[in-house]
Amino acid sequence: MKAVKKAAAVLAFSTLLLVTACGGNGSEPGSTSEGTSTPTANAPANGAKGDTIFLGMTNPPILFNPINSSDIASQFAEKFMFDTFLEMEAPMKFVPKLAETFETTDNQTFTVKIHKDAKWTDGTPVTAHDAVFTLNLIANPKVETSVGGYISMLDGLGSNGRLPEGTSQIPSVTVVDDKTFQFKTKAPVDPNMIKEQLGTKLMILPKHVLEKVDPAALSQDPFFQNPSVSNGAFKFVKYEKDQYVEYAANHDYYRGKPELERLFIKIMLAPNMVAQLQTGEIHMNVGGGIGKIAVQDYDTVKSFENVVAKTEPTYGIQYMLFNTEVLDDPKVRQAFAYAIDRKQIVDKLLKGYGEVIDGPYSSINPYLDKSVQNYEYNPEKAKQLLQEAGWDFNRVVQFTVPTGNKVREQSADIITQNLQAVGLKLNVTKYDFPTMLAKAKAGDFEFLLMGNTLTLDPDVTQLYGVNGTSNYAKYNNPKSEELLQRGKAEPNPDVRKQIYSELQKIWNEDLPLITLYSDHDFVGISKDVTYGEPRVFGFHKDLHMWSVTGEH
Repeated sequence: MKAVKKAAAVLAFSTLLLVTACGGNGSEPGSTSEGTSTPTANAPANGAKGDTIFLGMTNPPILFNPINSSDIASQFAEKFMFDTFLEMEAPMKFVPKLAETFETTDNQTFTVKIHKDAKWTDGTPVTAHDAVFTLNLIANPKVETSVGGYISMLDGLGSNGRLPEGTSQIPSVTVVDDKTFQFKTKAPVDPNMIKEQLGTKLMILPKHVLEKVDPAALSQDPFFQNPSVSNGAFKFVKYEKDQYVEYAANHDYYRGKPELERLFIKIMLAPNMVAQLQTGEIHMNVGGGIGKIAVQDYDTVKSFENVVAKTEPTYGIQYMLFNTEVLDDPKVRQAFAYAIDRKQIVDKLLKGYGEVIDGPYSSINPYLDKSVQNYEYNPEKAKQLLQEAGWDFNRVVQFTVPTGNKVREQSADIITQNLQAVGLKLNVTKYDFPTMLAKAKAGDFEFLLMGNTLTLDPDVTQLYGVNGTSNYAKYNNPKSEELLQRGKAEPNPDVRKQIYSELQKIWNEDLPLITLYSDHDFVGISKDVTYGEPRVFGFHKDLHMWSVTGEH
C-alpha cells in the first residue's frame, strides 16, 4: 500500500483493523513482543536521497535464527532477509510470497509450490529440499528451536512438534519435485491455522549451507550471527549490537529488484524515535511492541508537518505472568487480578487507546468469548481471597519488571500500589528484556510483566500448553491440554469456537496469567516515503517495492 502523502489519509489508516478477524506472536507460536532499548550510538547517517530507508525500533534483536528466535524483534529483523511462504495482508487474507501456491483439497494434505524463480543470495535455487530440510531440523529433538508449535500438527510428530528419539525425518513430509513439497496433518485441520502458522510465520534455511552442521550444535553456528545466504528482498550486512541492523538490496530478488539500495533498523529509546521522526533521521517507526510511539508522544507526532501519523488496534497483549509452581494457589492469583485496577492503566497511561481483556484474545479476534466474566477491580474481594487461601501477609513476593517499554514500566508502579493496598509485600526488580527473558525461561521469578503477539488463529498452545515455547508459567492442566490438542486438530471453525470458549473459562479460573491490556499501535511515517508503511498485517509484504523520494 502506498504510504500517504497527505494527512487526510490518516483516517483511512486508522480504520484498517475495524474488520473482524479469525485467529495470533504471534504469534507463533507466540513470541515476546517487548524488550529493552539503548540510545543509538554511532548510528548510520542518512544516505543518498531516495536510495536508503531508516526504521526506528526500541528492542534490539537477540540473534538471527529463523527457527530459534523467541523474541519479536529478531523475527521482525529476519523477515527482511528470509521470506515466508505466505503473507497475511488483512485478517485471514493470505497472499503468495515464497510459495506460488499453498493448497489443500481435504484440509489434511497440503501441497506447497515454491516460486519458480526463487533463489538464495549465492545463486543457488530455493527448493522443496530446503523446506523439507528445515521442517526436519525443527522436528529433530537435538535441535534447539522455538517454533515447534508451527509443525506440531504434522503426522508423525508429538504435541511439541518433535520426532521420536532416534529418528530424523518426518514421515508425512515429502518432496514432490524440486519446487514442490507436501505435508500431511494427523487429521483434517482448519486450513487458516496452517496458512497462518506454517505459511506466514515459518522461514526456511538453506540446506546447502547448513546440512553438514551437527544438529545439536546448530544454534551456535556462526551463520546465525551473520546470515550470509538468504532469500529475501534484502541481504544482511552487519549488526552493530544494540545500535542498528544494516541491509543491502538483493538485486536478484525473485519478485523484482528492490527500489531501495539500503535499509537500516536503528535501535533507540522511544523519545529518540520521536525526535528522529521530526528531524527526518528515520522514515518510520516499526510499531508493535518493539517500536511503537509512546502514547504520551502521539499527539506530538501528529503535529509534525513532515509526518503522517496513524493508530490501529492490535491483537498483541500485555500480561502479568505467574510462576504457577511457586504461586500455586489459583485463589491467590485471582486475588491479584481483583486487586489490579486495569482500567486505570488504560485510561491513565494509554489515554484510552487500548482495552482491558481477560485471556489471550483481543476484541478483533472472533474467538474471544465475551461471556467470560472479567475480573473487575475489587480490592475487598482480593483481600477476602487472600485470607481464604491462608496467605502469609509477612511474605515478600518477587515482582520482575522488564525495562524498555515505558507504559509497561509505569503500569508496574500502578500494579505495585494496587497490590500493596490489599496487604501484599513486594520486592520489585527491573532487568533489561534479554535478562528478564532468560529468567523467565529458567523459572527464576514469582511473577513478572511481559508482552506477546500471538496469532489471529486461536491456537495458543505455545502460551498455555505443557510443552509451549512461551509457557514460562509452567502451567499444567490436563483438561486444558486435552482441549488445546482438540482445538488445534478441529477443522470446523464453529466447533473450534466452542472448544476455545471452554478453554477461556478454564484459563479464567486457573489464571496462569492476567492479561492487563491490549494497546493500540502508534506509528509515524515520513511524507518522503512513497511506498511502504508499518502495518499490523502485511508489514513485510512488498519490501522490494518500498521507496522514498528524498524530497524533504
